Amino acid sequence: MDKLQVYRDKRDPARTPEPVPAQQPPTGRREGHDGGSFVIQEHHARRLHWDFRLERDGVLVSWALPKGVPDDPAVNHLAVHTEDHPLEYGGFEGEIPRGEYGAGQVTRWDHGRYETLKWADREVKVRLHGHRVTGSFALFQTRGNQWMIHRERLPLPTGVSPMLAVTGPVPRDPQNWALEMKWDGVRALAYIERGQVRLMSRTERDITVAYPELARLGSAIAPTTPHKQVLLDGEIVVFGDGGWPEFEALQPRMHVTSAAQAAMLAGQTPVTYLIFDVLQLDGRPLADLPYAQRRALLDELALAGPYWQTPPWFPGEDFPAVQGVSREHGMEGIVAKRLDSVYTPGIRTDHWRKIKNVRRQEAVVAGYKPGQGNRLGQVGSLLIGVHDESGLIYAGHVGTGFTVETLRLLGDKLRPLRRADSPFDGPVPPEHARPAVWVEPKLVIDVTFDRWTRAGRMRAPVYKGLRDDIDPATVIREPGGP
Repeated sequence: MDKLQVYRDKRDPARTPEPVPAQQPPTGRREGHDGGSFVIQEHHARRLHWDFRLERDGVLVSWALPKGVPDDPAVNHLAVHTEDHPLEYGGFEGEIPRGEYGAGQVTRWDHGRYETLKWADREVKVRLHGHRVTGSFALFQTRGNQWMIHRERLPLPTGVSPMLAVTGPVPRDPQNWALEMKWDGVRALAYIERGQVRLMSRTERDITVAYPELARLGSAIAPTTPHKQVLLDGEIVVFGDGGWPEFEALQPRMHVTSAAQAAMLAGQTPVTYLIFDVLQLDGRPLADLPYAQRRALLDELALAGPYWQTPPWFPGEDFPAVQGVSREHGMEGIVAKRLDSVYTPGIRTDHWRKIKNVRRQEAVVAGYKPGQGNRLGQVGSLLIGVHDESGLIYAGHVGTGFTVETLRLLGDKLRPLRRADSPFDGPVPPEHARPAVWVEPKLVIDVTFDRWTRAGRMRAPVYKGLRDDIDPATVIREPGGP
């Protein structure tokens, strides 16, 4: 049996640029679990539709999708089974002349490989690995050539790390960028499924117990959107009296491990989750979409409540005004994001740029000098460092910015980390090394400072807070800045 006979009967190779092979395809070969190639072609025929084709037994088994591939697992799309096409059709693009079967423009909308999950006469299940479409789909026959295509619900991914920005200059092509405030808080991914919320830090640590007020986000999503499974990216902050985030006020909330203590602090110092990205919606992965599309989908969710907000973003051309607002309210700076940037988990990329108003740096605590006078028996100053190609390098000492509560917290955390020798992989000035109490380099702090000296030290650093959401091994000197 010639699988392409119906295809040939509908086409005149002298009148159409479509491939019309003279020989019938080989038979007796079946693609296994690895499947084969697939292609989705946008077809501007009498009515716009998308042709969905899977390589199988020497041909492209084909369906016409009037509404394209479904995005939402809750909504199936019609799939009309059509004649098998030759494998060469997978690379076809061009204009089918008027008067010919399927007349109109054909372009390749997506292509890639697929895996076969099930192949039966009335049901086909595949997993696609394309450039624009990924995920599992089921096609099932309803009657005759009428089928439906269904997007399977993917589980929420695990082990996702947030995408990170680099410190960089103001973009020279502002029309291609979006601007957001650089929020002063704790980065967190929110996994929401069936009304339940799980919060994960940058170091993939579950921090849900520390922020019980955010548990309501899961139930709030259900009545406002059909999406019952969502993966969000954002920042947990505490707003001060002026209505802007204050990192120091967040500190007591960051280090809570018991539900009882978290509930008490939530009543005293509530947090707000500022949401600025969405990575998955009801089984649809979004990371490969450009920022502009992800942000549009996020804005459609209209997530606003007593403990969560979706802050606005601004066109890149508005940089002077946005920077002015951030400076006026004492913010660290702004983040510029390319409109076409995909989301690359765990990667620090120039497609996202931190444009800072003040110099701010993460630093690893490697030791401390005991306090004198009114700090007797407490931490006097912290000996801090950053990593470079040679290891952990001394970057200065910080002795200001501490509160009584902070000194108590630092003492409790540093005491069990004491060690006999310096963890630095380079020299420390003798006046700091002689009285130092060395510790395992496991704590990370935030500091602001005036500038870097020629010796690679931070001038006049001020302690801003403890960061238990950052891996010490990832702390390096940030380039650029004001």
